[in-house]
Parts: sequence; structure tokens; C-alpha cells
Amino acid sequence: MIDTSEFRRVIGHFATGVTVVTTLRDDGGPCGLTASAVASLSLEPTMLLVCVEKGSDTHDCIQTSGRFVVNVLGEAKGETLARRFADTDADGAKKFTGVAYRAERTGAPVLDDALAWMDCTLASRVEGGDHTVFMGEVMAADSGEGTPLLYYRGGYARLVP
Repeated sequence: MIDTSEFRRVIGHFATGVTVVTTLRDDGGPCGLTASAVASLSLEPTMLLVCVEKGSDTHDCIQTSGRFVVNVLGEAKGETLARRFADTDADGAKKFTGVAYRAERTGAPVLDDALAWMDCTLASRVEGGDHTVFMGEVMAADSGEGTPLLYYRGGYARLVP
């Protein structure tokens, strides 16, 4: 088996989009984290998947609420949001302080500054090592104009036309 640090170094060469996955706590408050392990899964039905570390508070929020939003970040304001929601020491509610969001179809938070968003109901889940792969059926989605924020080799990157 490959060493984890070597795997991290090599997989870092795979550029990914950057998202904030949001959901709701038991008390109805918002919960979320930064995620780059997101992919389209199916067109019929419309589904996507997101991989979430089992130890994160957002993991348990998704399992309990049965809904989540994948907010695709743009380069304009995305890095600030990505860093905020990646902070594992921050209290979940504090991550949302000063961040504008609204509820769409499922009631999970859609970030106003997202380049695109997909509002999902949890369809199924699969254990994958220290993560759970959550598969969601997309109930509503929208996008705006702009350029996506990327993650590459341990840092944030931008497309250069």
C-alpha cells in the first residue's frame, strides 16, 4: 500500500473544483464544510456525490437531516469562503457569521455568493475508509456567471484563459 503522504502529494496534481457543502443541524441551525471530493453521478435520476470525513460535524448533520447543498465557489469570493468553512476548529454556527445564505427546495443553506449550487436529498451512502460517500438526488439547482475556484497541489488556483 502507498504511504499516505505520498498519495496526498500525487493526488494533489489532480485539480478539483472547490465547494462548500451545507446542511442543517438538529436544531435547524446551519452546518457546513469545504469539500473538493464532489462529482456528478447520474442524469436519470439527477444525482451527485460528495465525500465527507466521518469525524466532521457536517458528516453527522447530513446523516441526520437527509439533505445537503453543494455550493460551487467562484474565484471572486470563493477562497475566503473556502478557508472559513475548512477551519475544523471553528464552531459550526460561527462559520456562517456574516455569510449570506437562503433556503431553497430542501431548506438546506444555499450560499448567496456561490457560483452554482445543487440542492439535494440524501439518496444513499457508502462507507469509504475514513469518509462516507453521500449520494444525493438533485431537487433544485442554479448557476451564475463567473470563473470557478480550483484546488491544486495544496493551494487555491484560478483558471487562466
